Amino acid sequence: MRLRVEFTTEPFDLDVPPAHAVAAREVVEGAALDTVDFGPFGTMAEGGAEGVLGVVDALLRQSLEAGATRISLQVNVVGEGR
Repeated sequence: MRLRVEFTTEPFDLDVPPAHAVAAREVVEGAALDTVDFGPFGTMAEGGAEGVLGVVDALLRQSLEAGATRISLQVNVVGEGR
């Protein structure tokens, strides 16, 4: 199964990426995912279910530890068979 996760960490700071956003980016960059698209207001990543679910767990834990006060995320099943 292929999954897509889209997420945003808050609070925002457009001048300097906050520590929680950097932590989330590092989690995603270090994962074995097929597609990653970083944006100023959200990040999208796609890959196999195990990889995406592992990223979700790690980004929640590490972003919260780094000071995130809110994390919005959505996970969708994508690809063939849909």
